[in-house]
Amino acid sequence: MKTSSILIYGAGGHAKVVADLARSCKIDVVGFVDDTNPHRDGEAFYGSTVVSDVHEVRQKHREIDFNAIVAIGDCKARVRIAAELQRGNFKLVTLIHPTAVVADSVRVGAGTVIIAGAVINANTHIGDNAIVNTGAIIEHDCVIEDGAHIGPGVRLGGGVKVGSETWIGIGAIVKDRVRIGKEVIVGAGSLVLKDVANHVMVYGSPASVRK
Repeated sequence: MKTSSILIYGAGGHAKVVADLARSCKIDVVGFVDDTNPHRDGEAFYGSTVVSDVHEVRQKHREIDFNAIVAIGDCKARVRIAAELQRGNFKLVTLIHPTAVVADSVRVGAGTVIIAGAVINANTHIGDNAIVNTGAIIEHDCVIEDGAHIGPGVRLGGGVKVGSETWIGIGAIVKDRVRIGKEVIVGAGSLVLKDVANHVMVYGSPASVRK
């Protein structure tokens, strides 16, 4: 990782995790952005400072080639904000924790974070602005589309496809070769044994559509 500094968009719990990840890669966190709570501007937060305006940060630190990452759990918001940052000429970077095990044949998109203890096996493709959270296991030949969130401790069998902006909750298990659609929520601890359509919520063991 050649990036030396990064701006983190978000100033909550997930932002703390991403900050730890960045620092484990020897990357300096120059600030956390929270533009929905302007009263937090200037607040000390997790070893840096909260700012309410990304453009103001750029003006104050002209010497920095700005790299950014969106550290927000909400999948749809994360994708939207990432696009806004790119239009503002910020470079979205990829962060992979040193303790993650990622096969050489894995492709990982811009703005994606792979948290401590994750294992990603051969020929898997992970899109842009995705989250592979703590201790998740993604087996061979999976496809994780843009903006998806693979929660802590999730297990995906080989050949699974996860659609864009889908959130798979903590500890869920997905059988090999299952296809999960776009903008789906898979409840924590669920066992997914068959394909899931777009825009639904599923949970249970075995998982079924609940909403």
